[in-house]
Amino acid sequence: MGEFSLSHILILTLILLIFFGPSRLPALGQSIGKAIRGFKDGMNETQNEMNKSMQDQSSQQQISQQNQNPMSQTSEEKNRQNNS
Repeated sequence: MGEFSLSHILILTLILLIFFGPSRLPALGQSIGKAIRGFKDGMNETQNEMNKSMQDQSSQQQISQQNQNPMSQTSEEKNRQNNS
């Protein structure tokens, strides 16, 4: 009952042709395509902003951890001190 068959698609196409006419259907399709593309771009932008904020937050946490515990040194710092 919830599935579209070929007859459903044909009836829907006929109704669209009656309401909008054959000359306006391409413009309607283009506007729907642009709307979908804009929605996807907005979703990607939101996802990128979330990823950036999470990276910023994790880097701030690392900096605060290093500031709280100055005795902990990275292996690079230890190597530099040993080589000096």
